Amino acid sequence: MSDLVLTLIGPDHPGIVEAIADPIARQGGSWLESRMAHLAGKFAGILRIEVAPEREGALVEALRALEATGLRLTIEAGPAAATAAARTFVLDLVGLDRPGIVREISRALVEHGVNIEELVTDRTTAPMSGELLFRSHARVSLPAGTDPERLRRRLERLAGDLMVQVSLAAPE
Repeated sequence: MSDLVLTLIGPDHPGIVEAIADPIARQGGSWLESRMAHLAGKFAGILRIEVAPEREGALVEALRALEATGLRLTIEAGPAAATAAARTFVLDLVGLDRPGIVREISRALVEHGVNIEELVTDRTTAPMSGELLFRSHARVSLPAGTDPERLRRRLERLAGDLMVQVSLAAPE
């Protein structure tokens, strides 16, 4: 089976997910995993599809036809080989919103060779003060040889500088 990774963005309206799912199903493909959201009036998404190699071309052509509806698509072949085993951790952060939080945290992660596999962020109003809070939830993979305690200490020091709360834990 061939893996395809599809990213898309376009004007949000009912029926987008069905319009994508239909050609996948018609070509015998499987919708494996996805992340999709309404952001600033746009529908944005990324998904991974599995399809028989002999049907890959027809599926790509059918998906490209959706561009006539205003969707912008990028379709890439998935990796042929599995990635090396890594340890997965969950990184949660919350604090008063300010510019640079993602940059500083991601910089600390890359210094330790950590890969961000999934990142979800949002802003919400603090219940008592009404100030804007920035929240993030990430799934990260630590390469072999990376000491999670050393990384945790680095993130805790950085959290003090940024005035946020951060936690790094093995997934439940």
